[in-house]
This record gives sequence, C-alpha cells and structure tokens, in this order.
Amino acid sequence: MSSIQAETRVVTAGDTGKTPVPEAADEATIAAAARRRIKQRRILVGIAQAATLVIVLGSWQLLTALKIVDPFFFGSPLGIVLRLGDWFMHGTAYGSLWLQIWITLEESILGFVVGVATGVVAGVLLGEIPFLADVLGPYIKVVNALPRIVLGSIFIMWLGLGLSSKVLLAAVLVFFVVFFNAFQGVRSVDRNLIANARILGASRLQVVRHVIFPSAMTWIIASLHVALGFSIIGAIVGEFLGAQKGLGLVIATAQDNFDANGVFGAMLIIGILALSAEWLMAMVEKRLLAWQPPSSRDGNKAGL
Repeated sequence: MSSIQAETRVVTAGDTGKTPVPEAADEATIAAAARRRIKQRRILVGIAQAATLVIVLGSWQLLTALKIVDPFFFGSPLGIVLRLGDWFMHGTAYGSLWLQIWITLEESILGFVVGVATGVVAGVLLGEIPFLADVLGPYIKVVNALPRIVLGSIFIMWLGLGLSSKVLLAAVLVFFVVFFNAFQGVRSVDRNLIANARILGASRLQVVRHVIFPSAMTWIIASLHVALGFSIIGAIVGEFLGAQKGLGLVIATAQDNFDANGVFGAMLIIGILALSAEWLMAMVEKRLLAWQPPSSRDGNKAGL
C-alpha cells in the first residue's frame, strides 16, 4: 500500500460499489453528528426543565387560587414574588436584603475555606500515618456522629451570635466531608508509585507533594461539591439557631410570623446561591482536572 493510501485509507469502488470516501471525511461526519446529538439533548433537557418548572408553579398557584390548598400555610408563587419584591424594595426587619445575603455568603465561604483546608491536611496526615489514624480514628467518628444542631448550639454559647459561631459550624460540616474523601484518596494511591518515588530518592514530603496529593486530588475535588452545599447549610442552621443578621434569621422570623411566602422566598434565594456556587465549583473542577482524559473526567456527570 502506498503512503497516500495509508494516510487516507480510501475504500475502493470495487469493494462497495460506491464512490471512494476518505476515512478522514467519515470521522468528520461522525464528529459533526455527535455534536448535533449533544446540542439536541441539551435543548431537550432545557425544554423539559422549563416545562417541569411551569407545571409545578402553575399547579401550585392554581391550587391556592381555588382555595384547594390554604395559601396561609403553603404560600403561593405570586405571594412569594410579592414578598421578595417588598424585601428588595424596602428591606427586611434586619436591614437590606442584600446585606442578609452577603452575611450568609461570607459565613459560608469562610467556613468552606477553613473546612476544606483542615479536612485536606487531616486526611493526608492520617492517611499517611497509620498510627495517628488508629489513635484519632475513634474520636473523629464520635464527633462526626454528633447532631450538627447540637454543635451549633454549643458554638453559639461559646462564641456568641456573631460571625465566628456560624463559620465554625459551617467548617465542621465541610471538614468531615473533605476529610473522609481525602483520607480514602490517600489510602487508594498505588503503592508501586510511592515505592518507585522512594527508589528514585524522593523524600517523604516530596512523595506527598508529587505523588500522593495529585493522586488523591480526584477524591478531594469530588468532595468539594457536597462540601460547598454543606457550608451554606451550616451557615443557615447557625443563623436559624441564633444570629443578628443573615438569611437564616430571616427564615426564622418569617416562620415565627407564620409568613409562608417569606419562608419560601428566603429558601428560593438560598437555592439560587447554591446553584451559582455549584456552577462556579464545576468551572474550578474543570480547570483543576484538565489533565484527565475527558472520559474519566466527564463520564459520570449524567443526571444528578
């Protein structure tokens, strides 16, 4: 076979009875068809999501308008919009709505950063030092088993109603998620890679930095999605238990006043914040794991 035939691999007309087509053209056609299918699926998913939202909200509004469902207890989409409009225009009982959002975001971000940092460090240390894991393991399990609402109450007694108690509660929730993933990631590293690095003269710190930590990165990154949601939950729960400002306090006040629209309105804001944070985390994950093949990086992202 000539070099030209080897590069194009033309299918002869005598074999198929059709005009010869280069293999490169076939691959381009297949790739274009795949892109069209992906685009069509995205459009279909978007239409289905919009239809689901319209059906749920429309049914909810209709049921409350017909008094089948009591709007005093269940609220209504229109009532939620009106309540949010009032908050944005005139503020809440504790000040501007934007201020409440910022305080909750600040507590969540600080708790997320502290929890991730301590969780990664503790997970790597205990994963690399079995003696330390055996000593501290039972205590970590005991603390992890404690109800978070109890910890929140204790932190408020210790640190008061300010920022610190909310950050600490959010950090605790994030810590355990990241810690267990980091610990398992370190334990799952191929021991042959570590042995080869040691043979080549790498110190223990160099092995951790260049072998163990990169190998466990996939586990750590996977935990950040859950940890991000937990940081918001920790901040909200802390504010709900006792705070001077924040969305959790807004929800608690609305609940005390039997304001269902206020409760659902604050929950809607929290949901938007969580979705935005998840989108940012997905972008960061894409950058950090860009070295992975697309099949391993994106293979398990279908659905939830």
